[in-house]
Amino acid sequence: MTLDLPAEFLGHARRSPEWARWLDALPRLIRDLCAEWRLTDEGPPATGENAVVLPVRNSLGEPAALKVGWPHPEARYEHLALRAWDGDGAVQLLRADPHRFALLLERADPGHDLHALGVVEACEVVAGLYGRLHRPPLPQLGRLSVHAARWADELVDLRDGALAPRRFVDQAIGLCTDLAADSGTDVALLHGDLHYANVLAGTREPWLAIDPHPLAGDPAYEVAPLLWNRWTEAVASGDLRGALLERLYTVVDAAGLDEDRVRDWVTVREMVNVLWASHDAQLDRDWVTRCTTVVKAVQR
Repeated sequence: MTLDLPAEFLGHARRSPEWARWLDALPRLIRDLCAEWRLTDEGPPATGENAVVLPVRNSLGEPAALKVGWPHPEARYEHLALRAWDGDGAVQLLRADPHRFALLLERADPGHDLHALGVVEACEVVAGLYGRLHRPPLPQLGRLSVHAARWADELVDLRDGALAPRRFVDQAIGLCTDLAADSGTDVALLHGDLHYANVLAGTREPWLAIDPHPLAGDPAYEVAPLLWNRWTEAVASGDLRGALLERLYTVVDAAGLDEDRVRDWVTVREMVNVLWASHDAQLDRDWVTRCTTVVKAVQR
């Protein structure tokens, strides 16, 4: 087997010595997994930000996908969430080796995600998945309330800077403090990163969620990525605020979510995005502007 990875993914070796060692060992790791699980590769791999997905067939000739990810906390319990869903709204987990961050998955179509639909229809699809994926949380997962408490402390670093309006920073700090103590903050198993590119066309069902970053949290937390993605379309509408609110209202109505909690979590998540961006060596000012624009759009 020859593993031909894109130069952009191989460039992740510059991130750290650990990344460089992992990438150097990746071809052998995939060969070992294919041998142990009796898999035959069936085409070039697809790559994301932190993982490689290889189309394969199992020993019975059935199609599947082998996913091998960079070991990082957000992927540590992916297999547990997929096992809990058992194919209900998400790709089916066929086999897992969590120590090697390796998953054998039902194959979906990586070339056909929710960008193929109009944005409002895509939001309706995601809202329909919420009701299937949100179920009692797993005990192993991190708690959103714990993250919120930490963010309340960390967001203070933005108060005296110029990256975001101070009123938005203070609002996010207050919301984090309140949400950290709210009994509704840790009630459900969340996907954690359910946006348009993380829902693929399937054969068993029209649309299936992939690539969860699972945590125990508030269903209203899930909505924010639907606002900050497909940004060019929102801008091109000529009514940016109206386009973003149309997405929010679509999801709230279709999923039966609490609108105020959705607005609160959008504000928190966008200010946390700004905080993380402020730590990058090369600040992406366009991204920071997008985040603050979304917060402004969801204010009452």
